[in-house]
Amino acid sequence: MSSFDAKQFVEKQIKAVKDVLGNNKAIIAVSGGVDSTVSAVITYKAIGSNLICVFIDDNFMRLGEPERVHTLLSSTPLNLPVKIVDERERFMKALNGLHDAEEKRKAFRDCFYNTFQDTAKREGCKFLVQGTIKADIEETAAGVKTQHNILEQIGINPVERYGYRIVEPLVQLYKWQVRIVARYLGMPNELSERQPFPGPGLSVRVVGEITNKKLEIEKKATKIVEDFFSPLGPSQFFAAILSDSKPKKDTEMTYEIANIFKIPENNIDVYIPQEKATGVLKGNNRVYGNILLVNINENIPNYDSLNKLRENIQNKNPGVSRVLLNVSGRADEGFKICMRAITSNDFLTAEIVKVPWEILMKAADNIHKECPEVGGVYYDLTPKPPATVEFE
Repeated sequence: MSSFDAKQFVEKQIKAVKDVLGNNKAIIAVSGGVDSTVSAVITYKAIGSNLICVFIDDNFMRLGEPERVHTLLSSTPLNLPVKIVDERERFMKALNGLHDAEEKRKAFRDCFYNTFQDTAKREGCKFLVQGTIKADIEETAAGVKTQHNILEQIGINPVERYGYRIVEPLVQLYKWQVRIVARYLGMPNELSERQPFPGPGLSVRVVGEITNKKLEIEKKATKIVEDFFSPLGPSQFFAAILSDSKPKKDTEMTYEIANIFKIPENNIDVYIPQEKATGVLKGNNRVYGNILLVNINENIPNYDSLNKLRENIQNKNPGVSRVLLNVSGRADEGFKICMRAITSNDFLTAEIVKVPWEILMKAADNIHKECPEVGGVYYDLTPKPPATVEFE
């Protein structure tokens, strides 16, 4: 990793961007994430006031995020010219009624680029700058998931479809390299070390159909989980939400887990909710598999034992993409919140963080207090592979 030369990379990309854009105006979607911010800074150094930075409020951001990101990016030392565009209603309408994860990602992508088509026309821009990185392309090409910012690499001509060319200054870099560049550029830690946030935002963490109620609960739960997990330093950590529909009890799996741990069968409950989650099979092929909600009503085994349990379950049942452990509450009533924390260098693989049980309990208690509609709170035990980092 130390062989990467950030100074050389930045100088090369400033020249490359300047050569491509010339005196033309360009627009960039900024989210506050390290990828889009680094791309914006490099492009701003290349073309100055000809760059227009736009933050699209798609309604899938965290609580207070549009205002916080605007302040961070427009203040010293970055001083980027940022505009907030309110498109919440447009995005909610575009994803209305969709349940399938891939359909939701594609609908978000189309809405995202159509929104920028309108904005680019208003601003007189023929170029769109993106923070696409190498992992985005590799995952899309491998069929793991369709990244919302991938177009030309999957055969979509942005000029024909949307009326602008795309410039991607970071397309050769992995996340760890982008962070090195961010530090070299003098960005505040809050930006350079910021955990990844999916392009489609919380829409991929509201599993299944997106409703206003699920989104409202997800935003509150996300803040709680980030507050409690942040001191542990995971690479990524968040909450996801499942519906309040009653899950199906799996008596066969209950019996199997009871035998593994040698505890009475009536001290274990296993449920399968109606929603499915994204997983990765051998060869990096994407699969939508079942989610297992495991409730153990005895002393919770240690993480090593839980991982052996998860491996046992998923080896025997390849249709299971996630194994979640109950922290508090019930699975058979109310919405279900799933907490997740992972460590990773390149996000092509990831391991779960062994969050202390006391922290899980405190986070869950706060979620129940802030979100009385939540029935059960769970922790995701599944690494990548066989799961993806995000639920969808």
